[in-house]
Amino acid sequence: MSLVIKGASLLGEGPADLFIDDTGTFVDIAPSGAETIDAAGLVALPGLVDLHTHLREPGREDAETILTGSQAAALGGYTAVLAMANTSPVTDTAEAATRVWELGREAGLVHVQPVGAVTRGLAGEELAELGLMHRSRAGVTVFSDDGKCVHDARVMRRALEYVKAFGGVVSQHAQDPSLAGPSACCHEGELSGRLGLPGWPGIAEEVIVARDVMLARHTGSRLHVAHVSTAGSVEVLRWAKAQAGRDGHWDVTAEVTPHHLLLTSDLLAGYDPTFKVNPPLRPQEDVEALRAALADGTIDAVATDHAPHARHDKEHAFVDAAFGMLGLETALGVVRTALPDLSWADVARVMSVTPARIAGLADQGRPLAPGSPANVVLVDPDASVTVDRDASASLSRNNPWHGRSLSSRVVHTVYAGRLTVRDGALAQAGAHSS
Repeated sequence: MSLVIKGASLLGEGPADLFIDDTGTFVDIAPSGAETIDAAGLVALPGLVDLHTHLREPGREDAETILTGSQAAALGGYTAVLAMANTSPVTDTAEAATRVWELGREAGLVHVQPVGAVTRGLAGEELAELGLMHRSRAGVTVFSDDGKCVHDARVMRRALEYVKAFGGVVSQHAQDPSLAGPSACCHEGELSGRLGLPGWPGIAEEVIVARDVMLARHTGSRLHVAHVSTAGSVEVLRWAKAQAGRDGHWDVTAEVTPHHLLLTSDLLAGYDPTFKVNPPLRPQEDVEALRAALADGTIDAVATDHAPHARHDKEHAFVDAAFGMLGLETALGVVRTALPDLSWADVARVMSVTPARIAGLADQGRPLAPGSPANVVLVDPDASVTVDRDASASLSRNNPWHGRSLSSRVVHTVYAGRLTVRDGALAQAGAHSS
């Protein structure tokens, strides 16, 4: 397939034409016989990259599969997602990582990049096959026990030291289990006391972030902090980035989820398990701090933490329900709604360019210019979308945005030169791609 995208506004600037040849590359002249897409009034961004997606396969295909998760991602404007390791079995071997990568290629709608576990079985005790996963066909470079914290400082130090050899990064789920145990589910404060829900204090996140940035500094390695949720963590990260920039031999990056940019802990007053997520929704002052940190670069990226759950896992009393909510199809709209003054260039920075750099995905987050791989999303900036959970491509329905109106609409997504989404609907079932 070759394409001509006419009149798109590149990163929200002036209109231009984009030419894509049949190798899936942007070129400087229109290929003969190319299909033309009228993109007048649409904003063109590099294809979005999600650092934090739960695709549930293998093990929980009743909640999501790599195919259905890829479909949801494409509809949300994504051309690459990182699939977290807390599957069943856990992605803690080269064979497991390669299988996830192969299933992503078979789906063919986005680049599915496996995240390897830091420790065997996510048990927090013995390092997983970090080197073998990196050297596998999947080329794993990001490692995380997400869903659980690598709480043992000795183990975390060893992981940071190990991945340094090949430029890998450890992504930490920051939750000190001695301060916020497995039952903790509501921001600790007046609300948790009134509702009788186990408290999840911000300090349980902040002490791990503080410890780990010092470990990254000590080892000279790369740390990524997943789903930052508190103003205190932002303060630690701001200090750490200043130090890392001065020292020059270590690196700390961080992500924030769309839901932590817009939803607050007040929503838990109705005990609706749709809003049960880990880390929990926080008060408005934390939300404001997260928005400011994303805008000024203290937080590097938006990552969905897309966490589908079957109804029989989510539809329980609040304390017994599973943690997590959907996010792939709505992330761009939530960011545009939460931060309407964020420029399109900055949207591209936090949702494509920087996530691709953190993940080491050389074909993603590239300029929309000749020679670059043709991964692009076309967005209607003036549209408004009312979310319908039953219209989702995901197999699950734990959607916190149901019935809400979100800004902007993904119209077309192009992955590796192929239309995966056309006029807001899936264009094809997908095909093999590299």
